[in-house]
Amino acid sequence: MSGLYLSRGLYPREFLQPTVDFLLRTQRPWGEIPWFEGGHSDPWDHTEAAMGLSIAGEFTAAVRAYRWLADTQLDDGSWWRSYREGEPDNPDRRESNYVAYVATGVWHHYLITGDLVFLQEFFPVIDAAMGFVLKLQGDAGEIDWAVDASGAPMGDALVTGCSSIYKSLECAGHIAATLGVQRNEWIEARAALGVALRSRPDRFDRTWASKSRYAMDWFYPIITGWVQGAAASDRLDARWNEFVETGMGCRCETQEPWVTVAESCELTLALLAAGDRNRAAELFSWLTQWRDGDGAWWTGYQFVEQVLWPDEKPTWTAGAIMLAADALTHHTPAATLFLEVCEPPQPLSVSAARD
Repeated sequence: MSGLYLSRGLYPREFLQPTVDFLLRTQRPWGEIPWFEGGHSDPWDHTEAAMGLSIAGEFTAAVRAYRWLADTQLDDGSWWRSYREGEPDNPDRRESNYVAYVATGVWHHYLITGDLVFLQEFFPVIDAAMGFVLKLQGDAGEIDWAVDASGAPMGDALVTGCSSIYKSLECAGHIAATLGVQRNEWIEARAALGVALRSRPDRFDRTWASKSRYAMDWFYPIITGWVQGAAASDRLDARWNEFVETGMGCRCETQEPWVTVAESCELTLALLAAGDRNRAAELFSWLTQWRDGDGAWWTGYQFVEQVLWPDEKPTWTAGAIMLAADALTHHTPAATLFLEVCEPPQPLSVSAARD
């Protein structure tokens, strides 16, 4: 099958409509978006799928997805790591980057719609979520990856997870500033986290083997904005041959002969952020072969055994496809969200906002 080469202004609406339809029919009536029919959901991947709906102009469905998050948010601002049919599924921990990601999704939806009422409705959700996350920030700036069922921090930090939180804090800062709400602590926490990510590698992967074998640790620093410019290009070039399989996509990790669609989409974003549009379009073009006839996309391909694996077509993979297609074509006003850093302005004080 020939690949799909995307360029600015050429959003493939007809090609992507079956993917949008897949997201819509998988979403539960109360708004939850499970990984697939009969599967579980988690707050991060649920939000990724909701962003795909916003890109497609399915605003009612996207808002319903965010309202489900609002309805299930715990008193401390967090969510359990997974849900099934609206109820907690194996509630053993709550992960900080899962909790923070709602800010990225809500800001993404606002960038597309300009719906200030939506932003006002969900600010309390963002406020509570960020309150939970920032309680887990250490003195060096890193943010603990999770708390256990009792609420006790689990005592380590992840580069990819903290990178995601770094972007979510950027988005949260913009939400607060847009609404004229003072949240300087978010700006300060993001700055401290950036210092930790750039200069304190000793604060990450302290109690387990390094996660650097995973592609996400390679490119997530770029799409979340703490590695930019020439440093981003150098970072991608340094490990390109470790992770990229020509004609197939990006490996999930160096040790396994397995390329995945979601990682390939995220690498597409990283390439665009680094200014490498040609390689971004080429990489995305390889992914067409992994779309099924129902519009959903397979998780990945095990290229030694030459099998699609696992036997799953997740909604979050569909969401990643939509994000990459938008970034390549600049279809929506949110197309550059993961391609550039827009430093949050200092929010107005309440008194200044009234003047």
